[in-house]
Amino acid sequence: MKAWEISGPEGGIGALHLAERPDPEPGPGEVAVAITASALNFRDLATVEAPDGRVARYPLIPNSDGAGEVVAVGEGVETLAPGIRVTSAFFKNWIDGAISAPIMAGALGGASNDGVLAETIVLPATAVVRAPAHLSDAEAATLPCAALTAWHALVEKGRVMAGETVLVLGTGGVSIFALQFAAMHGARCIVTSSSDAKLERARDLGAEGTINYRSTPDWDRAVLDLTGGAGADHVIEVGGPGTLERSANAVRIGGRISLIGILTGAAGQASPTTLMRKSVTLQGIYVGSRAMFERMNRAVETHQLKPVIDSSFAFDRAPEAFACMKAAGHFGKIVVER
Repeated sequence: MKAWEISGPEGGIGALHLAERPDPEPGPGEVAVAITASALNFRDLATVEAPDGRVARYPLIPNSDGAGEVVAVGEGVETLAPGIRVTSAFFKNWIDGAISAPIMAGALGGASNDGVLAETIVLPATAVVRAPAHLSDAEAATLPCAALTAWHALVEKGRVMAGETVLVLGTGGVSIFALQFAAMHGARCIVTSSSDAKLERARDLGAEGTINYRSTPDWDRAVLDLTGGAGADHVIEVGGPGTLERSANAVRIGGRISLIGILTGAAGQASPTTLMRKSVTLQGIYVGSRAMFERMNRAVETHQLKPVIDSSFAFDRAPEAFACMKAAGHFGKIVVER
């Protein structure tokens, strides 16, 4: 079979290598899945560009999110059979309960764990989830990381309620899913972006307020204006140090900030004073468990939610998909299809 590999610590999109590997066979408790679509996350791009410190062995197959069809099952697997459509779970061994260091070590496409950017993968049967029937494989492939992260933040931890206000930073995968989940629960959503065209698309998806942070650099004040001075109940914080202080200004007293990404970089400072004085809950979110995934999928099926795919690339053009993500012009998800 063919698989894309990170071949060494030098990194870079240009260093991705399309290799031939033996067809994998499932062992006891495992399943083999023919991957037909893989969705990219910022974490995948970061791993490809700078694998040193992220990758423990080479070569390594990148990407955590894939969808396809079960083609073989190992001994003892009774809940799955060839022909069933599934998606990968981001963590190989987070079934339920709290996250832990051993769970974190099982993230696909990093450390010593091959990812899904291959024609066929083998995973524990507990590390795949049935795909929603109304979604294509490309759409289903967007769920394991971005969708589940947004669901975990807003629903599992945030308990978002109708009438509340959700502030979403940007229009990448997590942010657009957060917009869709907020609308699903009857919450009001405010979206920021540097692109008026993207903000128009966000309004089409249900955003009630939009702010261009390039023309309105004090976007935190604009959020307060849109909420009558109260602030947002929930903030989906994907920027990191470069945006956290303004997010703290924009959230209401007693509100919640879900810290998900570091698109502005890992270094920087944010004063804790505002968070303390406003009694804000600052929660780090690292994807979610299989149990959360299954609850989310039930909601996705019930509401017939359709993920937003910005662009799709053929399997043999996978490096172009990473270049597209690096350019940061996408709205929603980027997918590699076979």
